[in-house]
Amino acid sequence: MDKRKLVLSVVGLLALMIAISCNNSAKVSDTQNGKNNKEEMKDKSRVKAGPPVIIYKTRDDYANRVPVTLNEDKTAIANFPGIKDIYFKGEFAIPTQLKAGWLLDNRGIDQNVAFLEYTYDEYSKLGITPTGDELYQKILDKDPLAEMYKCGTRFDYKDLVTELNQIIDSEDFSSCIKLQ
Repeated sequence: MDKRKLVLSVVGLLALMIAISCNNSAKVSDTQNGKNNKEEMKDKSRVKAGPPVIIYKTRDDYANRVPVTLNEDKTAIANFPGIKDIYFKGEFAIPTQLKAGWLLDNRGIDQNVAFLEYTYDEYSKLGITPTGDELYQKILDKDPLAEMYKCGTRFDYKDLVTELNQIIDSEDFSSCIKLQ
């Protein structure tokens, strides 16, 4: 198969995948399928791919501290950002403040998160990204989470912050998956 045919095949396959994906995300009204919005959001989060919506509360104020991911037994850092990787939409990836002390992750954390002594500003000014071992020595808290939920993907919301605050106000996290 020559290069031209291969490229056309790949482009065709991608177009087909996009068409199928768009078709799967079509909405059915609540009155047609009898589901409420929360059930619908759960269904969508299972089908749609996209940036996850992680909301969480911490035991102390770590909102301006750089997060890292620990291994399961919390004896080493499994994942950490480079000094250029701490941005979200051109600004520091500091979590978005929600109601009642809840935070919306903008960095990509999970239940194995730990927070460093470094603020985002301090971390961005380091000459080079420290090693995982060096960063492990800078951890403030290896168990900082009070609660954490995954609430679908960012594509599931029309007004992300408003809708998350409504979930928080209602104290009904049934549309979310508890992570911690």
